Amino acid sequence: MMLGNLNTEQIEKRLGITFPEEIKEFMRRTHQSRAENIEKGKWHCFDMPFVLVCGDMEIATKIFNSLKDKSKECKEQLKFSLSNS
Repeated sequence: MMLGNLNTEQIEKRLGITFPEEIKEFMRRTHQSRAENIEKGKWHCFDMPFVLVCGDMEIATKIFNSLKDKSKECKEQLKFSLSNS
C-alpha cells in the first residue's frame, strides 16, 4: 500500500534541502496529483513509502540529476521508481 501526495515543498522539507529553482519550477509544472497511471512527463511522490514515481525515464533522470549533488545533505533517502502504465 502506498499513501500520500507530496508536493515539491513537502519533499524539500522532508529531505531537509532546498531544490535548485529551475527544478522546483519544472516539478511544479509536471506534478500529477492522481496516484494512478502516472503519465509520461509527470511524477507523483508518496509519503509512505517515501518514493517519487515517474511516468518515464526522461523525467526521472532530469529530477535525479538535478538533485544528486545534494544527496549528502539529505536527512533521509528518496527512492525513485518508474510507473508501469
